[in-house]
Amino acid sequence: MVVNIQYQKMQSSESLNRILMKKMNRLSAKYGWVIKANVLFKTEPDRTGEGNICEIELSAPGPRLFAKSNSDNFEKSMAETIDDLKRQLEKRQGQFVRH
Repeated sequence: MVVNIQYQKMQSSESLNRILMKKMNRLSAKYGWVIKANVLFKTEPDRTGEGNICEIELSAPGPRLFAKSNSDNFEKSMAETIDDLKRQLEKRQGQFVRH
C-alpha cells in the first residue's frame, strides 16, 4: 500500500510518521486489497481544546473509504480514525465474501 502523508498548518513530524506507518502496515497486512492511503494532519483553532485533526482516505475496490477525527492530540485522532476505517474495511470485506 502506498501512503501519502500531508501536514497542513503545522510542521511535519517523524514520530507521527513512524506511528502511522506502523498502523498502516498492519492494515495492509490484513487487507491486502487496499491500494493507497491519503493521510492529512491539520490543526484548526477550537475553543474546546481540540483541533488536532486526522483525515484518512483509502483507495480500494469499490467506493473510497474515508474517516476523520478531531481530538486534543494527533495520536488520539489517528487511533480513532484508523478504528473507524477498520470497521469500514470489515464491512467491505464481508461484502466481498457474499458476492
